[in-house]
Amino acid sequence: MRNIKEYEVFKKSHKLVLEIYKITKNFPKEELYGLISQLRRSAYSIPMNLSEGGTRQGEKEFSQFVNIALGSCEEMRYQLLLSKDLGYIDLERFEELDNKAEIVKKMLSKLYLKVSSRKQ
Repeated sequence: MRNIKEYEVFKKSHKLVLEIYKITKNFPKEELYGLISQLRRSAYSIPMNLSEGGTRQGEKEFSQFVNIALGSCEEMRYQLLLSKDLGYIDLERFEELDNKAEIVKKMLSKLYLKVSSRKQ
């Protein structure tokens, strides 16, 4: 079994979740069940899928969870763009978070390639 909490991509994605929770506290209350909920869900889905996948025995299963985390990362990036365009976050904060998300995406992509090449 993998100790996923030691993976750098897990640590970075967890920090990103904390930042997403912090910024969404300032979103309009009418977004509570809309964009706030969706943005938080896609953000925490990244480390959550890494955690669940890390308990799986085979590389094939683990790679599927990494791939799902990749999809959640891109979903979150769109939601950040939408948040910027709606005026909920400013351009500077958007770029900062999007850059962090891009780093996580690249790390997930590398992990996926590494794991999927070892599939049984």
